[in-house]
Amino acid sequence: MHSSKPLLGRSPGRTLGLTLALVSAVAFGGSGTAAKPLIEAGLSPLHVVWLRVTGAAVVLLPLAYRHRDAVLRRPGLLIGFGLLAVAGVQACYFAAISRIPVGVALLIEYLGPPLLIGYVRFVQRRPISRGAAIGAGVAVAGLACVVEVWNGLSFDLLGVLFALGAACCQVGYFVLADAGSRGDRPVDPIAVSAYGLLIGSIVLTAFTRPWEADWDKLGGAVVMNGHTLPALVPAAWMVLIATVLAYLTGVVAVRHLSPPVAGVVANLEAVVATVLAWVLLGEHLGLPQVTGGLLVLAGAFAAQASKPAAPEAAGTPTGAAGATEPAGASDDAGDTGREAVPAGATALGERLARAAGAEARDSREGGRGRSRGQ
Repeated sequence: MHSSKPLLGRSPGRTLGLTLALVSAVAFGGSGTAAKPLIEAGLSPLHVVWLRVTGAAVVLLPLAYRHRDAVLRRPGLLIGFGLLAVAGVQACYFAAISRIPVGVALLIEYLGPPLLIGYVRFVQRRPISRGAAIGAGVAVAGLACVVEVWNGLSFDLLGVLFALGAACCQVGYFVLADAGSRGDRPVDPIAVSAYGLLIGSIVLTAFTRPWEADWDKLGGAVVMNGHTLPALVPAAWMVLIATVLAYLTGVVAVRHLSPPVAGVVANLEAVVATVLAWVLLGEHLGLPQVTGGLLVLAGAFAAQASKPAAPEAAGTPTGAAGATEPAGASDDAGDTGREAVPAGATALGERLARAAGAEARDSREGGRGRSRGQ
């Protein structure tokens, strides 16, 4: 008889994680489309980034206050998320595009998923599914087509290092989002997002000097693909959708998927950004970009469709050779608050019990024999 518990326990969570990862990728992908009209209106890219992060931090302040116990529970996690996943990615990316083409910077930044796979496999020593590894490779090849990396290709060591820094910070996003659910002091993903954006905003304030920006431009109008609209519309989109929704759904998605799978699905952000720029900004979408987008989709599908990698053997006790784990032990071990009993210990206990029973039976039979002989 087959138990349905693993299917009921894992499939819905994986489906929810995939759905949230897709929502996060779509939300993140719209950030550039919303930011470009504001930049063309006269705001600098760095000030637009500050507006995006700080606006999101203000929106999430009530949630940060509600989860204020997280500051005492895992302060290092929150600080690391704010420095790497928020401020680090933004600062390194904009430093990179100031020296190398945008397409090259994007491609290097989205080497994050392959780097993440290497980190999980060789640093954390956790198994990686073959589908996640193949999907990451296919997605990176597709990204090279999406950003048309061969156009204006040039090499600048410092620019490449900044782009690699953005990729490493992206790895930190997935690793820290996953780490929040581990250990004996887990942190709610909402708290991770809220305090990460708040800390990132404080750090970015020191670098961007927002008091020098002409914020009066937000009260005017901007042009998007020939249409005039209030500047507050793309600004609100950038803050509420491309940041608040993107971070909240992205962090929760990592909790339901493995970080490598969530990282590969996140590559769809570049495809969404390209498509939205085509539809809303009138930017041309060529055959290489369409082909690359299909490759990224194929890579994301291969990663999320793969079965989770089986955990490596953790050293079965040699004294219990041939012993099997009782039915249902693996399910009970995964329940909250229960302790898993090693199969070897269970088998040893059963053997001792059988030996004690046999000794008792021999003792009783011997007693009966002596009684009959007397």
